[in-house]
Amino acid sequence: MFCIDNMQIGGTELNAVRTAERLDRTRFDLSVICLQRDGPLMARYEAAGIPVISLALKNLYGLNAVRQGFRLATLLRQRRVDIFHAHDFYSNIFGSTWARLAGTPVVIASRRWWAWPPRRAHRILNRIASRFADRVLANSRAISEMLAATEGFPPKQVVVIPNFVDDQSVTALTAQERAALLRGLGVPPDARVIGTVANLSPIKDHVTLLRAVALLTPSWPDLHVVLVGEGPCRPTLEDWVCRLDLGGRVHFAGSRDNGPQLHQLFDVSVLCSLSEGFPNTLIEAMAQGVPVVATDVGGTRDAVVNGTTGLLVPASDPTRLAAAVDSLLSDPTRRRAMSVAGQRYVRDRFRADSVIGSLEALYTSLVGQCRA
Repeated sequence: MFCIDNMQIGGTELNAVRTAERLDRTRFDLSVICLQRDGPLMARYEAAGIPVISLALKNLYGLNAVRQGFRLATLLRQRRVDIFHAHDFYSNIFGSTWARLAGTPVVIASRRWWAWPPRRAHRILNRIASRFADRVLANSRAISEMLAATEGFPPKQVVVIPNFVDDQSVTALTAQERAALLRGLGVPPDARVIGTVANLSPIKDHVTLLRAVALLTPSWPDLHVVLVGEGPCRPTLEDWVCRLDLGGRVHFAGSRDNGPQLHQLFDVSVLCSLSEGFPNTLIEAMAQGVPVVATDVGGTRDAVVNGTTGLLVPASDPTRLAAAVDSLLSDPTRRRAMSVAGQRYVRDRFRADSVIGSLEALYTSLVGQCRA
């Protein structure tokens, strides 16, 4: 049984549904608990024939939380669940705790983020719940090392299983398809294009990208920017476009089903995050032969080999970001070399069959230990 907070489009949520779609259904009978049912990813679970049960959790405390906890415990016992796998912060705290109380043989928590939410109580609760899990899955080596160094988790309890590239997201666009997509966004056919595929949220710091673009436009008058994604920061970003006099250069593409594929619209793909557990968007870009520039935060270094598959720069530094982008736009030979190296790196480390195989092996091993 998977447990996840919501069905919205985000890194953790997409990784969960992609994993669910690829698990060997002859060996694993999967169901999913969702703490907030509504969201576009529900359709993917339904299409895969995976039952999703909503618990409609309003808070982590109170009578409703206790009522839903007993409901979860009952479901775990009725379905004779062998493995309970929590995928995010809230499902760690709520789901792992009740799964352990229900006597579920194997309980797995996850750590897929770097920065903590503002409430100290949540941090403490997550640490306690995760300590009671049999394993904590980290999606990057950096996260694993941080758990050992700052959270005190024993190394044997933490297992690194990275994100993987969705094969469907790396299908090549034809020249005609690329041209049509750019035309639909209002990008001139002869423009140089940089962009990002990421939710428009504060942690992604799109403002730094816009400020870098303002520094680049004197040297690159044909430069345009495409922002793929949606989120609460869009009005703020639109204000920054006006403030920086970038009108006509910045194109908001919104949230799209083919979002990962849209890296192919870019000459350089950029990610300006202030914090990252493991940035799936970067390995998607590299898998499609697009060189990347990203901020050196959290688990980004596990995805990008600086100077080989992409360039890393400090967070919140538009000058350094602009210089890195400029260096790639100015050197087509270097861009091509990074494209080849990035594709090879992703193929060697982040193939879906390899990552899913590692996860299935972990499941089987833990259940075997319980039955021994």
